[in-house]
Amino acid sequence: MMLLNQARTKFVNYLKEKNRADATLIAYSKDIEQILDFVQKNGKSYIEEVRTPDLEGFIKHLGKNNYTKKTISRKINAMKTFFKFLLDEKILGEDPAIMVQHPKIQQSAPRILSKIEYRALRDTVKGDPRTKAIVEVLLQTGLKINELASMKISSIGFSETAEQGVLKVPGTQSTPNREIPLNHAVQDALKDYLKVRTASEYQNVFTTKTGKPLLIRNIRATLDRYFKQIGLNNVTINDLRHTFIAEHLRKGASVLLVSKIAGHKRLSTTENYLKYIERQEDAIGSLEEL
Repeated sequence: MMLLNQARTKFVNYLKEKNRADATLIAYSKDIEQILDFVQKNGKSYIEEVRTPDLEGFIKHLGKNNYTKKTISRKINAMKTFFKFLLDEKILGEDPAIMVQHPKIQQSAPRILSKIEYRALRDTVKGDPRTKAIVEVLLQTGLKINELASMKISSIGFSETAEQGVLKVPGTQSTPNREIPLNHAVQDALKDYLKVRTASEYQNVFTTKTGKPLLIRNIRATLDRYFKQIGLNNVTINDLRHTFIAEHLRKGASVLLVSKIAGHKRLSTTENYLKYIERQEDAIGSLEEL
């Protein structure tokens, strides 16, 4: 028989051996700890004693305590991964989490900025070289905010000709490396910013005035301030990524191309945007400057 906490420790050590990211380790560890604390309070001490009703009771407990469906679904993913591991390791003879159902999540429509809105944002940030470069990178490449924060100078390939430059984005355990074309608008914005960028020991493209890497929360706060200046109170930084995807699909770019550039794991994620746009008939088949 294995104590609940021993099972969790064994699982976390397994994740470490697989070189999972620190953020993944922390998230899984906390989620499993919360699940097992609930089970223990309901009279179970050993992992072999856990049954499906125990886990379903945990899900109901989350719902009663106003956890969002998205958060509950994430915790169920952690639960299922944990118990599948125990099954594979033959610590358990059957998986009590296999019958636990995810809550149905109604996907809301993505917020897509109009041309007037994203041009107004451009006009507002044009006197701030760093923020202008951030906006152009997000709007012209569809990068995720964590990818933008970790961008390295060495990952940028500028082009001095009429051809596009390229940005190399490192992959993760679940996504491959990808290369994103850089049009002249984003290249010019990056070059202008790098001329005034504070000298730094770090290779991050975006840094503070003291030369330290610009954190995600700093990027969010900066963009939120500019959003408010032009009255975009219902816009988030991720909506620039939505806009990149939707605008190129609207203009007829290949769904497969946009999916690869955006780094979507599934083509269906990209295809979902087609429900919210009117696709133009004169398909360009490639990316254009927004």
